[in-house]
Amino acid sequence: MAIKGQKFKIYSTEFKLEAVRLHLEEGLSFSQIVERTGVKSDAQLVDWVRKYKAGIPFKDRSEKWDKKDFESLEEENAYLKAQVDYLKKLSPNLHGEGSWINRFDA
Repeated sequence: MAIKGQKFKIYSTEFKLEAVRLHLEEGLSFSQIVERTGVKSDAQLVDWVRKYKAGIPFKDRSEKWDKKDFESLEEENAYLKAQVDYLKKLSPNLHGEGSWINRFDA
């Protein structure tokens, strides 16, 4: 579970493929790859190798995520609800007593 304010390292698809190549083609151990590349844990490398062998493509999260196309109304609704909840956390006084937002909850 993420801790508030925690920063995550985002790796490109090319970086992940190179780490997988080091293991599969050059025979380096996961701990050797961690030392060489600076990946946080070998569990992450194990997951990348598993996905590669299963033919599951890596999601490139190095670019900012901007979701606009949804497969269903439920998916879009969940996305929008998550945005509203996030904004409420950022500014708690927006949903306090007497707030205009309470008028829509009734």
